Amino acid sequence: MSFHLRREEVLNVEQLSAMLEESPARAAQAILLAAGEGVLEAQALLGQILLDGRGIAQDQVLALRWFGIAAGRGHLMARNMLGRCHEHGWGCAVDAAVAAQHYRMAAEAGLDWAMYNLANLLATGRGVAADHLQAFALYQHAAESGHAKSMNLLGRYLEEGQVCLANPAAAREWYRRSAEGGDFRGQFSYAAVLADEGDVYEAILWLEKALAGGNLNFLRVASQTLASATDPRIQAMANQYSQRYAQSL
Repeated sequence: MSFHLRREEVLNVEQLSAMLEESPARAAQAILLAAGEGVLEAQALLGQILLDGRGIAQDQVLALRWFGIAAGRGHLMARNMLGRCHEHGWGCAVDAAVAAQHYRMAAEAGLDWAMYNLANLLATGRGVAADHLQAFALYQHAAESGHAKSMNLLGRYLEEGQVCLANPAAAREWYRRSAEGGDFRGQFSYAAVLADEGDVYEAILWLEKALAGGNLNFLRVASQTLASATDPRIQAMANQYSQRYAQSL
């Protein structure tokens, strides 16, 4: 089945993401046409739908190519996604050093996601020399820009006092902001603080939110952590996490 798309529909990139929700195949056709017309946002979006296989056959190699085209024209998220591809081996060989180069370019241009991704490499010494001080600075910059995942990791540095003075109150605030920003790890961290404060009811509410949004690795590790909790109400959440993990395999 083919669709006839008006030129204004092809070039209206703001509508393409919404169209993906309603009709992925139709949106993919519009994105292809817009990308061919040279619309920068459509070129970056084409890379993403090719990577995800959303409305179009998955093709990681072609996704990498379109991210490269958009990144070469200055699209920061496409540059960040080039880093992701090289970090994870999507359409290319795994190369954390190349990933770090792409992240750094986008981070220096102000993209919070790239700051977060580069900080992760620096914190773990993948592709770059381990540098917790620089990782901390990047997490802080991204967190202050509103990046929820960075807020959680900034909170961890402040809680543990690594490369900074320990500041439990500031850590709690960043965990809260991360949780309210929708990061499942931040929700789990905030729940831990609340549980330590004795607010088990509120802690469980946040644990339930983290359970709903968590990925496989998080669910596996979190279930083990919860199983060792001293409060039986918190400990009982371990079964829910384990069940959700098993169902997601």
